[in-house]
Amino acid sequence: MTLILDYDAGNLGSVKRACTEVGLKAEFSADPAAVAQAERIIFPGVGAAGSAMRSLAERGLDVALKRAIANGTPVLGICLGMQVSLEYSEENDTQTLGLIAGRVQRFQLNHPELKIPHMGWNEVRVQQPHPVLAGIEAGDEFYFVHGYYPKPTAPEHVLAVTDYEDDFACALGKDNYVGTQFHPEKSGRVGLRLFENFAKWDGVWQPEGVIHAQ
Repeated sequence: MTLILDYDAGNLGSVKRACTEVGLKAEFSADPAAVAQAERIIFPGVGAAGSAMRSLAERGLDVALKRAIANGTPVLGICLGMQVSLEYSEENDTQTLGLIAGRVQRFQLNHPELKIPHMGWNEVRVQQPHPVLAGIEAGDEFYFVHGYYPKPTAPEHVLAVTDYEDDFACALGKDNYVGTQFHPEKSGRVGLRLFENFAKWDGVWQPEGVIHAQ
């Protein structure tokens, strides 16, 4: 069973519909015990980092999610669910989960024609291979809506970038965790391909050129 993490951060229905489209059986849950038993976890969200972290902590889902990741469960973070996986967000001056080293920053734009939030379709450029991004090609576009963006500390955690005045990381990966700033559930056929890939992923991945000790 795939668990869609329910922590009052919205957008759950469209994620479940995308799962159904690709034959991935998924259910909502806010129960830490269900998180521990899940075969894979989708961590979606829209909204603010501060309220998201409070909701996760009140339900014990912050601890449950960290334990699931430590146990090797494949996890997909989407938008806010990806942002709070880093260490800190400028939004509400919020300490976040620390699954990946780095911070989330507000866009500081110099071009008056560019607005905040960044909203719409942008090309996603894969920087290193990852099973969840398999089949994404040059020119493929995904849907974005966000006013903050991730800035991971280590380059090896950057899976893909997109451009909004400047390039920024829009997909991150570490071990059995992968996250996207864009919304695959709102990105049509190319987004469904990502869910199909996640449904097959066993959680195994390492950065290009990085050799782990046996």
